[in-house]
Amino acid sequence: MGDNLTKLTLPIVPMSATPGSHPSTNSPDTPSLPALQLPLDEELVLKVIPMPRDCNQNGDIFGGWVMAQVDLAGAVIPARYAGGRMATVAVNEFIFKQPVRVGDILSFYSKLVRIGRTSITVKVEVYAENFRAQGKYTKVTEASVTYVAIDENGKPRPVPRLPE
Repeated sequence: MGDNLTKLTLPIVPMSATPGSHPSTNSPDTPSLPALQLPLDEELVLKVIPMPRDCNQNGDIFGGWVMAQVDLAGAVIPARYAGGRMATVAVNEFIFKQPVRVGDILSFYSKLVRIGRTSITVKVEVYAENFRAQGKYTKVTEASVTYVAIDENGKPRPVPRLPE
């Protein structure tokens, strides 16, 4: 990406919202919202809306469901370099910052962190946007995931394509 990028600044719902409330469900006209800058150095690789079947009895989305989506989103960039099959080999870090609610629009941003001989590591950040009050974002999850290029027998193989 070149130096001619403009910063995209959007409002974010405060993390210290009303006790017991979810950050992405506050009123759209909440005054003096702090600004959240979505990552410009990362690529939007996935957008998804979790449904009722993906939540627990409290209406929060299961962490395992979010992890599965992060794994899918994280694989997008490594697939460009792997030149074939690859598998998730490690979740180096996974942090849940805020709960995700049914109907939130989740945006998954990813960035290449490292390419090794057989492996590729990416950073994934997830932002929630309330379906009814769009334009306000809350960072809900971040993770570091490593994928390994594998051959037809499931054994590690060299990554054939290095980034330009």
